[in-house]
Amino acid sequence: MSLLHLLVVALVQGITEFLPVSSSGHLIVIAPLTGWPDQGLLIDVAVHVGTLLAVIVYFRRDVLALLAGVGSLARGRLDGPGRLLLLALVATLPVVVVGVLAKDLIESNFRENVMVVGWATLWFGLVIYAADRLGGLKRHLPDLRLPDAAVIGLAQVLALIPGTSRSGITMAAGRLLGMTRPEAARFSMLIGIPAILGAGLLAGKDLYESGNAQLTTDALLAGGLAFAAALLAIWGLMAWLKRATFTPFVIYRVVLGIGLLAWAYGT
Repeated sequence: MSLLHLLVVALVQGITEFLPVSSSGHLIVIAPLTGWPDQGLLIDVAVHVGTLLAVIVYFRRDVLALLAGVGSLARGRLDGPGRLLLLALVATLPVVVVGVLAKDLIESNFRENVMVVGWATLWFGLVIYAADRLGGLKRHLPDLRLPDAAVIGLAQVLALIPGTSRSGITMAAGRLLGMTRPEAARFSMLIGIPAILGAGLLAGKDLYESGNAQLTTDALLAGGLAFAAALLAIWGLMAWLKRATFTPFVIYRVVLGIGLLAWAYGT
């Protein structure tokens, strides 16, 4: 695998994993535009590990609270950490259930389908815009209730459609529920931890079964680059949302979606 190929895959995955622009919408165009082969399962696992570590490092205090929440719930206490963990579990459960039940359907009908990715990138970009315009700006993470977490969890199910953007659709749901932009992004990224972990474990399982699970220099480099890119992307997004809206990301999605559709219908 060439160094340039490695750099592109790691940086694209790292940057787009947490921005509301759809990582699949970007990754799907790499091979057709460059003629490069698929990067393989090992690199997939490496970049997933890199992005997972980035969100854990940035939100380390919240992650520690989630870990503390395990003990709180085990003792039957619904304190701050226990409540945060319960909210995260409720928001994660729907995508786990649907993902397991509909895995084959999704893989056979949606994956690598440029037309699906194009339409999802375009229309869900407009959904993000509408949610950002209509949502209030008063609620913070401690204000969330279990029904609110369930709504965000159901929205996350839509991210199984490539091009939707897991982070984008969950942030949109948070905004519709009246959460501030930074707080909607914060909860979105926290519930992204099990999603990324699950995807990485599935890829790791396939890698182990293929018998090619050796750690390589390429994998280490890809994971490190994805970590750095994701950490920078998270920092930039959180800084931006403290003072501005989602509109630039929506504009970018609309342009990308139209471009993907033009490509899909023109080939």
